[in-house]
Amino acid sequence: MRKRLVIANWKMNGSLALVDEMVAGFSAASHVDVIVAPPSVYVFHLTEVAAGSFGVGLQDVSQFESGAHTGDLSAAMMAELGATAVLVGHSERRSEHGETDATVAAKGLRVLAAGMMPVICVGESLAERESGQAEAKVRAQIEAQADCLRFGGEIAIAYEPVWAIGTGKSASALEAVAMHREIRRVLQEVTAEYAQGIRILYGGSVNGENAAELFSHDEIEGVLVGGASLDTEQFAAIIRAADV
Repeated sequence: MRKRLVIANWKMNGSLALVDEMVAGFSAASHVDVIVAPPSVYVFHLTEVAAGSFGVGLQDVSQFESGAHTGDLSAAMMAELGATAVLVGHSERRSEHGETDATVAAKGLRVLAAGMMPVICVGESLAERESGQAEAKVRAQIEAQADCLRFGGEIAIAYEPVWAIGTGKSASALEAVAMHREIRRVLQEVTAEYAQGIRILYGGSVNGENAAELFSHDEIEGVLVGGASLDTEQFAAIIRAADV
């Protein structure tokens, strides 16, 4: 079995002190790839002090290569700082910044062109799940990323049910597994050549208590961790749960 992938998404949280605490308390796990995605202002410092202990990721990049885009950061710039992965299409970017599937696809291609791994986030709202539209929603989001998925670079898909992000709720392991199986089917349809090389992660209130149950299923090849990644002890417990 390939290595599982555990990604910390600090969102708009953190400090230089937390960066140093994370590095000081980190213990490598033999069967786990770990990536920490802090706010972009901490990326350079984290790459320096992590010294290759784990990968450093971004929470977002621009869909543009360069130019008059005040406040944007290009994928090439962040790769030059040592970042190895970028979250694209996180539900908070979609809801708070109006990002469309087309925007997400453009960002994913920029990330791939810069030699980094896009972590493409997909997921349904509570209303879509309750109305039986969850699978259709996720399928459409994945199909919209066909150009990225057929690019040939390293890619991960993070399934994050929107109703389980930051709410303390989590999809049951069986609900997550069912959607991961559906995602694998869609990937096979969209990009048969590369589908098996794409890791599928679960994100949605993952913590030290539910990680072991999630990782008891082979379909869950990693997790995208929000709030719990700010607690070094909880994040370490999640990594240990993945290291089986």
